[in-house]
Amino acid sequence: MSELFFKSFVTENMGVITHICKAYAANEEELKDLIQEVTIQLWKSHQKFKGNSKISTWVYRVTLNVCLAINRKKKIDTEPMSSVDYEEDTDHTEREQIEMLYRAIRQLKESERAIILLYLEKKSYQEISEILGITVSNVGVKVNRLKDKLKTMING
Repeated sequence: MSELFFKSFVTENMGVITHICKAYAANEEELKDLIQEVTIQLWKSHQKFKGNSKISTWVYRVTLNVCLAINRKKKIDTEPMSSVDYEEDTDHTEREQIEMLYRAIRQLKESERAIILLYLEKKSYQEISEILGITVSNVGVKVNRLKDKLKTMING
């Protein structure tokens, strides 16, 4: 993978990388550090990618593994991030809802966060199964339980 191609590849996948990292970062500085570490690990491991799965599956795996490893080392605080980047057309109410969702997601167990983030990225149950190494039926059960759990956390 050439350097130019790699930069383009990272740019194309930055949205996914950022969404996953946001759920594991306690603040904007940690978010930047996680994204940087994911990018480094993608570069270091890109030659090991054999093409047995979709490249997006590989990006998810690397990103989740980096976030989980760093989370275990640092025991990241679950306080909400001080600021989150939004699309320009996102209104104030929608921003508050997104912040509430990320606060709730940060309170989940590591494995639960991984599942719900992949679900929110509109990955199929099959893709989630491949990324996390669990059965498709288990993914379905866990997604439904997590949706209920998040509703309870957000609505009280």
